[in-house]
Amino acid sequence: MPGRCSTQGDSLTIHQAGGRVVADSLVLYKVRPARVVSVGEKIEIQVDGGQNKRVRPKDIRLLHPGPLTRLTDLTPCEGQIDEAWELLDGTETDLKELAELLYGEFTPATAWAAWELLADGLYFDGTPEAIRPRPRDAIERDHAEREAKARAEQEQQAFMQRLQQGRIDAGDRDRLLEVERLALQQSERSRILKALDLTETPQSAHRFLVRVGYWSADHNPYPARSGLALTDPELPVPALPDEARLDLTHLPAFAIDDEGNQDPDDAVSIDGERIWVHVADVAALVPPDSEADLEARARGANLYLPEGIVNMLPAVVTEQLGLGLQPVSPALSFGFRCGEDGELADIDIRPTLIRAERLSYAEAETRLQEGPLARLAAAAARYRARRAANGSASIDLPEVSVRVRDAEILIRPIDRHGSRAMITDLMLMAGEAAARFCTERALAIPYATQPAPESIQQPQGMAAMYAYRRQFKPSRLVVEPAAHFGLGLDRYTRATSPLRRYADLLVHQQLRALLRGDPPLSAEQISARAGEAEQGGIAVRRAERQSNQHWKLLYLRRQKGWRGEAVVVELGERKATVIVPELALEARVRARPELALDQRIALSVAEVDLPDLDCRLRVEDA
Repeated sequence: MPGRCSTQGDSLTIHQAGGRVVADSLVLYKVRPARVVSVGEKIEIQVDGGQNKRVRPKDIRLLHPGPLTRLTDLTPCEGQIDEAWELLDGTETDLKELAELLYGEFTPATAWAAWELLADGLYFDGTPEAIRPRPRDAIERDHAEREAKARAEQEQQAFMQRLQQGRIDAGDRDRLLEVERLALQQSERSRILKALDLTETPQSAHRFLVRVGYWSADHNPYPARSGLALTDPELPVPALPDEARLDLTHLPAFAIDDEGNQDPDDAVSIDGERIWVHVADVAALVPPDSEADLEARARGANLYLPEGIVNMLPAVVTEQLGLGLQPVSPALSFGFRCGEDGELADIDIRPTLIRAERLSYAEAETRLQEGPLARLAAAAARYRARRAANGSASIDLPEVSVRVRDAEILIRPIDRHGSRAMITDLMLMAGEAAARFCTERALAIPYATQPAPESIQQPQGMAAMYAYRRQFKPSRLVVEPAAHFGLGLDRYTRATSPLRRYADLLVHQQLRALLRGDPPLSAEQISARAGEAEQGGIAVRRAERQSNQHWKLLYLRRQKGWRGEAVVVELGERKATVIVPELALEARVRARPELALDQRIALSVAEVDLPDLDCRLRVEDA
C-alpha cells in the first residue's frame, strides 16, 4: 500500500511494503512488473518491452528493493508450493517470507514469482503484507474447476480447428446447435460463425452446416425455418356419431385425384340432372374448440412437401373419413343443378353415405366420353363458360408436381385440362353452392374474395399471362359475401377440402350446426378463427414454395450438364425473366438485345446456390 513520502534534496523515497522505492527496485505497475529507473517528483519506470514511463507514487507497489538491472532477469522459478502451504496453514505471512519458503531466497525474481502465485489466488490470498493460505477444500475445488476449464478450452480449440478444416466429430453436433438455430431463424447470432469470421445470416449458417457435414447437401430447412410442425398431431378423436344420413350409396361416386394421393376428401356423382359433390364429413369428428380443432386452427392447412405430407389433423381422421378408403364413406354432400347457362339452382346440402371409387386423373381421362363422367364434364364446361363470360382469369402458366422418393427427385408436369379441369370446376360449383346456401340463411362463414385488377384482359401467350398475374392481389377471407374476380363468381367459399384446409373445416362446422339446429358461431368468431388459421396458412404456403424451389434447384445440380428450354416472360435493362416449363422454374438471365417476349431460348446451368435458393442460368448461343 502507498506509504509516507519525504523529499531530501533531489531524491524522493517512498515507504511501502516495509521498504522504500529506489532506483532498480522491482515494483508492480498495474498487473505487470516494472523496474524503477529514477526517483524524483514522479517516478520513472521501465516496463515490458523496454518502454519508460513517468508515474505517480500511488500508481506503483513495491515488491522488492532490488537491485534489478533487467526485467528479463525475472525468470520463472520452481517452488515448493505444497510444503510452503502446509507450513503456513492457519497463519499469516508476507511476500518476503513466502518467497523464502517457496524458493529458498528473497530476490527480485522470487519476489515476482511469489507475487504471481498470490495474484493467481489458488493457494494464497491477501496482500503482499498479509498473505493467508486458502482452505484445502477451496483449493481442490478451484483446481478441479480450472482443469475442467482448461480441458474445455483445449476441446474448443480442437473443435474450431476441425471446423476450419471442414469436418466435425460425432461429439460436435451439440456444439453446432447454436448455428442450426440461426439457420432456422430461431436466433440472430452465432458465436461460432462470428469466431470464424462468417456472416451471421440463415443462408451463411445453412452453407456452413452443409460444408462441415452437420446437414446433408440436400437438407431442406424451410419448413422448420417457418416454425411449422413436422409431424402429424396425435390427439384423441371421437367415434362417428350415430345420426340420420341420406343414403346415396346407389350412385356411382368418383374420388378423382393425383396418383398416390393419401387424403381423398372429395368425390363427385350425378343423379339425373342433379350433381352431387361429396366432401369428407370432417366436422362430424372435429367440432369447434375440440383439441383437434384447436390444433388444426393453429396449423392452418396441411403441409405438402416434396418429401411427404404433414397433416393438420390426426391421421385417424383421414383413415375414417377419406372418401373411398372404406367401403362406405360418410360425407357432407352438396347437391345442385347446373343449367344450360351454367347457373346453379336447387341447392341442397345433406349428411350422406356414399360408395366412392378412387381414380387418378389419368384413369378418369379415359372415361370422360362415357357414362356419368361425360355428363359431369359437360356440366363443368357450361359452368366454365359462364365464369369466362364473367371475366374469370385465364392464366395457364406451367405447373409441376415435385416429389422425392427414395432420394430420387421426380418432377412431373401438371396438365390443367381434361379431367383435372372438370374436377376444378365441380369443386368451384360446390363452393359457390355453399356460399349461396349460407348467404340465403344469414349463416356466417369465411367467404373467399378477390378484387378486380386495374385492367381486365384475356391474355394470350406466356409473357402476357405472367404480366397479368402480377396485377392480381391475393384472395382474402371475409365474413361478408363479395365477388371473387379471378374465379368469375359473385360469391364463393372454399368448402371441398376440410381434411386439408382449416377454413373449409370452419364452413363445414357452421353447416353442420345449422343442419342439426345447433347455435352456429357468430360472425366475429368466424372472422377471428379464419384470421388465425390464415396466419398459419401463410407460413405453410411459404414453406411449400421454398421447399419446391429447393428440390428443383437440387435437381438441376444433380443433372450434370443439364440443358433445357425457357420462355422469356419479362424484359429488363440488365436482366430478363424466364420460365423453364419442364420445371415451372422462374429465373433471371442476363439480358441480350436479341431477346423478345415469348421467345424460346436454350439454357444451361452455370451455378446453383441452395442456401440462397438461387441459380444462375446461361443463355446458349443458337
